[in-house]
Amino acid sequence: MVVDQSIAATSLAKPGCEERCGNLTIPYPFGLSASCSLNSWYLIKCDKSYDPPKPFLNSFLQVELQNQSIAATSLAKPGCEERCGNLTVPYPFGLSASCSLNSWYLIKCDKSYDPPKPFMNSFLQVELQSEVISVSIENQTIITSVSIVNFCNKSSEGSKIITTGTDLSGSPFYYAKDRNKLMLVGCGNGLVTQKQNVLSGCTSICSEGATLTGCYGINCCQSLFPFDLSSYKANFTNSGIQQEAYPRCSAVFLVDQTWVPDEVAQPFVFLGYAPVVWLWTLQAKELEAGLLCDKSEATVNLEDGTSVANLQCRCGNGTQGNPYFFNGCQAIQRCTNCTDIVIDMKRYPSIILFSVFISIGVVLLLSLSYLLYKTFKKRRNKRQRQKFFKRNGGLLLQQQLSSNNEGTIDKGKLFTAKELEKATDHFNENRILGRGGQGTVYKGMLPDGKIVAVKKSKLVDENQLDQFINEVAVLSQINHRNVVKLLGCCLETEVPLLVYEFIINGTLYSLIHNENNEFPFTWSTRLRIATEVAGALAYLHSATSVPVYHRDIKSSNILLDEKYRAKVSDFGTSRSIAIDQTHLTTGVQGTFGYLDPEYFQSSQYTEKSDVYSFGVVLAELLTGKKAISTTTNQDRSLATNFLLATERNLLDTIIYTKISQEGRKEDIMAAASIAYRCMNLNGKKRPTMKEVTTALEAIRSQMPAAAVTNFQLDKGDTAERTVISEVNYTWTNTSTSSSDIHPLLFETS
Repeated sequence: MVVDQSIAATSLAKPGCEERCGNLTIPYPFGLSASCSLNSWYLIKCDKSYDPPKPFLNSFLQVELQNQSIAATSLAKPGCEERCGNLTVPYPFGLSASCSLNSWYLIKCDKSYDPPKPFMNSFLQVELQSEVISVSIENQTIITSVSIVNFCNKSSEGSKIITTGTDLSGSPFYYAKDRNKLMLVGCGNGLVTQKQNVLSGCTSICSEGATLTGCYGINCCQSLFPFDLSSYKANFTNSGIQQEAYPRCSAVFLVDQTWVPDEVAQPFVFLGYAPVVWLWTLQAKELEAGLLCDKSEATVNLEDGTSVANLQCRCGNGTQGNPYFFNGCQAIQRCTNCTDIVIDMKRYPSIILFSVFISIGVVLLLSLSYLLYKTFKKRRNKRQRQKFFKRNGGLLLQQQLSSNNEGTIDKGKLFTAKELEKATDHFNENRILGRGGQGTVYKGMLPDGKIVAVKKSKLVDENQLDQFINEVAVLSQINHRNVVKLLGCCLETEVPLLVYEFIINGTLYSLIHNENNEFPFTWSTRLRIATEVAGALAYLHSATSVPVYHRDIKSSNILLDEKYRAKVSDFGTSRSIAIDQTHLTTGVQGTFGYLDPEYFQSSQYTEKSDVYSFGVVLAELLTGKKAISTTTNQDRSLATNFLLATERNLLDTIIYTKISQEGRKEDIMAAASIAYRCMNLNGKKRPTMKEVTTALEAIRSQMPAAAVTNFQLDKGDTAERTVISEVNYTWTNTSTSSSDIHPLLFETS
């Protein structure tokens, strides 16, 4: 508490009493002793541990109000000046010998500058004087500004520059490895060395037209070093790039890691000064006993393998200030006008009980509201699931399941929404295997540990739901080792979810066009996969209870299991037809490059349309080329090129070289003949998939060529065949297949 003073020649204190405490005059009724004050309330204690002494009201020494008299606690030693220009100088540093821990921590305040500048007194005699920019008690670091020495000659290749920073040997200061970096500005190589040992380095190249800012190896480079240093040499070797036409100044130095030069794209002329971080260390013998100091976590690690123990002092919990001298830590003042309110529970029991009951009532009300909300939400979700189940044809599917006499459909194929949410971790983004036009596919795990692929389709046409349910029932009965198994579906969601078996080794497309050395993709393997795919399609066309047309056969829809066996997948556009039907009339769907030209023109899809698409896949296997080439502007269709090469006896020019080296020529030509017949523009002249399967199996078993003579090119076919370039198709009223996503593809990162 400061009492306003009236300047007078006479003493304001009680006669015979001391009237001064530090800079304060104490007038009566206040006094510095009991006999000199009116009563105990007016007694002031003069604390002479401060320099100058500080007065406190004696009656309030035990309360937080004491802190208001010393709210702005000085970080400097008591009685010492703590400012030099813009810098606050905390102890153990000081602006005089008596105010610093020792001579190493003495800072000289040069008042010839405006504002004054602080310098480390111990290093004033060195060439590079160290101006102090900031001091951190918490981090035990100081940031000093050091001038940069530049080398600006048109030097020849191999010329060297060696610069040294301030030598800190013998002092408690070190260049901090965690706060500094080596920086080179110019063209050449930079190294940090200590005692002939190379600690770090970087290389910079120069580019006159570079517009980069920052230090990334163009006109400037930087690197860290692994040890705290007491001294160092920064070595620069000129690369010789800058000659007469492009002179440039260069410099190499240690600098704060957060510092970047303003411009390195232009010829580097002069940076002036740069900040460097020193850490400072303290030993137990240098500190007063009783301070809250312990071993710092930031032990100083030196290049020679030794380390320097370091003590760091800290203020206790709830206090702040400078922990390096007594009474330097003061309680944190959280408010300036606080009033303590104490409630006597014995005097006001009814108020206390009322408050407790109100609190309990509020908690119970909130809990009840939450339970009601959860119950309502659960019932609403149940009603919504039942609504979706009926709308998606669940009752129809249940009827088909119950009326199935063959017993081939497992009751477990109807999954609940909760089961699939749990299997896919609530359809977590991290579980996504692929996206496409029809929806998104997630990887999931069923309760029995089985890995599955869950296809979450986009919105579907409600008018086609009956057809969708019928096809699910048909596809779920398909049981062929070369067809991806449809395990079931879920109809309790807004759009149906399909559950497939999970296939691990990717697509045939990837194996053909991204061949690696891990799996040898030989001629015999290619022929086996082609035979397996043909057998699967033959099964779909003729061996199922209702014929199924796939409608999107392509190499990316053929998956490979753990033994690299083919699995035909993605029936997103497939259709089943009645036994007495020969074709299906639909809007044109499929994938460019594999699409049957006859189907494109007539919109009538037949089993021979699948045969055409298979022929393109077989051509891919034989040539190693993509169905649609993106490297040329002409003859982009593989089908077009393959047909022309066959008719002109130029197959040798497009057959994959590795196949020609591994397989017998007659086998390769026989397989090529099959592909040729499959891609006949007249669908009626294409073989059935059953015939294709028989022919491929004959080649695999190395039967005589006569066994496949019925697939040789007829003379009459050439005149009739007019090759149509698929590049010139006019796409109207079409939709592309979504099967560019691979629902069963296991992707590894």
